[in-house]
Amino acid sequence: MSKVVVVGSYVVDLMSRTPHLPKPGETVLGGPFKMGPGGKGGNQATAAARCGSEVTFVTKLGEDVFGREALSHFQAENVNTEFIKVDPSQATGAALIAVDDKSENSIVVALGACGTITEAEVLEAEEKVKDADIVLLQLETSIESVVTTVKLAWKHQVPVILNPAPYQEFPREILRGVDFITPNETEAFELSGVEVVDEGTALAAAKKIHEMGVGTVIITLGSKGAFLYTGGEKGELVPGFKVEAVDTTGAGDAFNGGFAHALSSGSSVREAMTFSHAVAALSVTKIGTAPAMPYKHEVENFLAHLGTVK
Repeated sequence: MSKVVVVGSYVVDLMSRTPHLPKPGETVLGGPFKMGPGGKGGNQATAAARCGSEVTFVTKLGEDVFGREALSHFQAENVNTEFIKVDPSQATGAALIAVDDKSENSIVVALGACGTITEAEVLEAEEKVKDADIVLLQLETSIESVVTTVKLAWKHQVPVILNPAPYQEFPREILRGVDFITPNETEAFELSGVEVVDEGTALAAAKKIHEMGVGTVIITLGSKGAFLYTGGEKGELVPGFKVEAVDTTGAGDAFNGGFAHALSSGSSVREAMTFSHAVAALSVTKIGTAPAMPYKHEVENFLAHLGTVK
């Protein structure tokens, strides 16, 4: 079984459907309301675990009902909760999510406890990082925890995937310790200064990010797929799968969790991207984030049906 360590955010998702996303100052009647486990770190940890990896999750919760429900969720998903800290002085993070009739979403995240993960708390998980096949990170937590994790993985020569979302400034020098980076178009622009609107601009942005020290750049492009660049003059657009989407929230997390699982299981980057596209496609056919992450047998059946695997 592949071993994945995820260091990052947990927030409870508070989601409602609405006919359209509210304009500034507008109140929109919506419904139904759903509450469930979420946060980029939590979603990615859930996705990797459901795909079949042995996952250790490093995060921080508040000592409240949302925190208790988070622990119950990860225990049920067979995620190692040994390094999930509980801070009585902080609230568990929360995300306020509106999803409209076109399945587009608007999200406000209050990080709470997971925004205060310290260097010392990450270092407690050093043995798990040392023993991991891959480490997965996002920017939806304290930058201190991100920097510490990259340095720790570099020390033990463990590959790192950085999903730079949601984008916030961080020390760019840590990119020399990042093996794979997975920005979307907006995050690629923040990193490179190049507005990504097509394959040509994706290549230009990927080249600039690659020059910062990252080995493999994967720019996710929504329904178009993802652009892969590993150096040289060309890249490759790896197409995704078309499905009937009901909720696109968490699709990027599904992709990253699936990618971490596939890479750590020995797949090539190209194979891992196809697998990840399938994980993401299946996730958007259900409502929610972590609860919508597909299981390994669902992904394998989906790919087999399409003739991608035998």
